[in-house]
Amino acid sequence: MSDAIADVLKWLDSRKDIQSLRAAVCDLNGIMRGKRIPVEQARKALEGKLRMPYSAIGLDIWGEDIEGNAQVFSTGDADGLCHWTGRGILPVDWTAHPTALLPLWLADDSGAPYLGDPRRALARILDRYAALGLTPVTATELEFYLVDPTSQRPVGPVSPVTGRRLDSDAALSIDEVDDFEAFIHDIYEACRMQDIPVDTAIAENGVGQFEINLNHVPDALRAADDAVLFKRTVKGIARKHGFAACFMAKPYGERAGNGFHVHFSVLDKDGRNIFDDGSDQGSDTMRHAVGGLLAAMAESTLVFAPHFNSYRRLRPRSYAPTAVAWGYENRMVAIRIPGGPSSARRIEHRVSGADANPYLVLAAILGAALIGIERQLSPGEPTGGEGQGLTLAKLPPDWASAIAAFEAGPRVAEIFPDVLRDAFIACKRQELNTFALNVSDFEIETYLESV
Repeated sequence: MSDAIADVLKWLDSRKDIQSLRAAVCDLNGIMRGKRIPVEQARKALEGKLRMPYSAIGLDIWGEDIEGNAQVFSTGDADGLCHWTGRGILPVDWTAHPTALLPLWLADDSGAPYLGDPRRALARILDRYAALGLTPVTATELEFYLVDPTSQRPVGPVSPVTGRRLDSDAALSIDEVDDFEAFIHDIYEACRMQDIPVDTAIAENGVGQFEINLNHVPDALRAADDAVLFKRTVKGIARKHGFAACFMAKPYGERAGNGFHVHFSVLDKDGRNIFDDGSDQGSDTMRHAVGGLLAAMAESTLVFAPHFNSYRRLRPRSYAPTAVAWGYENRMVAIRIPGGPSSARRIEHRVSGADANPYLVLAAILGAALIGIERQLSPGEPTGGEGQGLTLAKLPPDWASAIAAFEAGPRVAEIFPDVLRDAFIACKRQELNTFALNVSDFEIETYLESV
């Protein structure tokens, strides 16, 4: 038995209040799926003896099997092995009874990684960096709305201090942060218990919208774990305080969307930031990475905007990009190079919404950057403002176009294994078809008797 497993079992033995665990993998939509197991089965799960169907990874957003999924119908919905990711056990205290999460990822019966698992896709990209003696350093910024869980449509929460419902934007309002201090404090405490490196928190542009940043870590798998666990934690703590936390890309048509911005740099084997050449412009290697990101951006958009609602966020003049462009200290474009000391030179990728799967997002970003570095791709000239007057390539304008671009994309085919690409495309097509069959109330109101 490894020391890590022994440490987990020792911790569980000290927590007599925990009687059950959640053993879970992360599916293509970023949703944790798994089992409630008695605490006595912890060793079985930690030693990789728990089984779960491969198809659990490829369910659609409603938890339905994908029609024609080879992992269901041609294999008899076979099970794979669940291996522990090595992340320490994660205590959960916002449920009715204390529990803990055991994060898992899938393997086949021989112990080989199951490449349809999104966490495995990111691990493959990181192996390619490691083979070159390189280590990405990543940080994430996640935005979310607090909403009233009793309302059918999203509305602002009631302030715990004033008793009034929030109904206006309050960007960078310290008062709003103070009003929700008990909620924010509990998020930070829960993140401390789960070893999630939370940094600053701000009130964002929307009604009841907040952004909490996670610190840079030299382990992109851990950074993606942190983002997945952070979203789950925020949702749990919100319910504990009588709110609901919403990571939809655009819950309000007329207000700011929820972004998921990724910052990264790359260290060489000596710990040197290869994006830093001592200048304000950054190194040629950094610009090659930007070139790769731009080259793969349109075909990767389905990863960054994976849902029907995602495309409501990608609109002009919304701080969410619509064009394939980059710039220095420019929040209007998809790729921003922040200012600051050259030693901290990094890239900020601003396309993804908070509704995306962090494992797939980081795999797409780091995979595209590596393609750019290896092939020395040029990003072209940086863009100022929104690039008015320039002819810029555009992101796919809608979900169907993004699915088609992802399916045909030669660069995403280099980044993601075939089994994952095929499952993701099938999942998104099924979800698109389901939305196409549902006619909204607004459509009925508009057209029923007027056309």
